[in-house]
Amino acid sequence: MINFEEELAKFKPSKEVEQAESTITNMDLRDMTDIMLEILKEKEQQ
Repeated sequence: MINFEEELAKFKPSKEVEQAESTITNMDLRDMTDIMLEILKEKEQQ
């Protein structure tokens, strides 16, 4: 049977994941909410 405590103790995140995570969090990504708010602001200005 798998000993989860032992496996967690051995866990080391890969450097690629850490690099990707920092790149993604530092990017200014727009989501659907941002796009919808922008559309609504444009409509109000017209």
